[in-house]
Amino acid sequence: MKSLLAQEYLRELHVVRQVSQHTIAAYTKDLDYLLARLDEQGLELADVTSDQVRSWVVKLHSQGQASRSIARMLSAWRGFYLWLANQKGLVNKSPLSDIKAPKRNKPLPKALSVEQAINLVESANKESIQADDFLRARDRAIVELLYSSGLRLSELLGIDLNPTETKEYASAGWIDFEAGEVMVLGKGKKRRTVPVGEAALHALKEWLVVRANHASTEKDVVQALFINKQGKRASARTIQQHLAALAVKAGLPTHVHPHMLRHSFASHVLQSSGDLRAVQEMLGHASITSTQIYTALDFQHLAQAYDLAHPRAKNKKSQ
Repeated sequence: MKSLLAQEYLRELHVVRQVSQHTIAAYTKDLDYLLARLDEQGLELADVTSDQVRSWVVKLHSQGQASRSIARMLSAWRGFYLWLANQKGLVNKSPLSDIKAPKRNKPLPKALSVEQAINLVESANKESIQADDFLRARDRAIVELLYSSGLRLSELLGIDLNPTETKEYASAGWIDFEAGEVMVLGKGKKRRTVPVGEAALHALKEWLVVRANHASTEKDVVQALFINKQGKRASARTIQQHLAALAVKAGLPTHVHPHMLRHSFASHVLQSSGDLRAVQEMLGHASITSTQIYTALDFQHLAQAYDLAHPRAKNKKSQ
């Protein structure tokens, strides 16, 4: 009887609701799992409780089932029980009415190792990486500043030569060379100040010398710190392409994008200082929850160091 009801439900999904064959195949497996649990415990469909559903979810988790798969399974069960209640009148209340799908694990942000990050910024300073003096100086300054201060690409491209505020225009960001700081306008139109390292300041000063020979005469565009050869504000796409190409030439084994340098900045500062609040402020996160993900990256770094260094670590190769 239970199996016949499941088949009827799946047939209605396919014929009446036009659900795809792919979904039908997945739901068939999900309902088969449900019916197998019922048979194991000698239960009828109407006998299932929320606690039993939770126990099955826990078991799936312990078996390594992905959160996405469990969420889909619960969706299949929930739809089946609603059909049993509304169309067949066989159950009074769904045991899944107060069951929430497990949260999907967010993938950790990808960050470069300290060695890879240093290799990238040092490679940006080599003549052989970019033969064009204009692009070499600009790309070097951008890479140094991204890694030095953990800026978003939009924040970096919004930086002007000098702070300007008129009725028509207000600078989103600027560099204070004397203080060694960059002011930017982040998400939620919140302004923050972030330190800039000596290497980045030096690269920026060299870029300003080169930039002066290529500045546009257009008053509203010349404000931009980072420009292209036409004197216009550099585009995000151009910077992304240049950074990716630079990483390839530097021999890095991964696709590098501007936000990866932001992740690397946060991870490396946290590794060195352990000050989560300071990293939160420098990144401009409204909630420290957003910053806490870098503690997982920090733990990965520590775990790798342990595996390499500890004589009894399970991953350490025998000598």
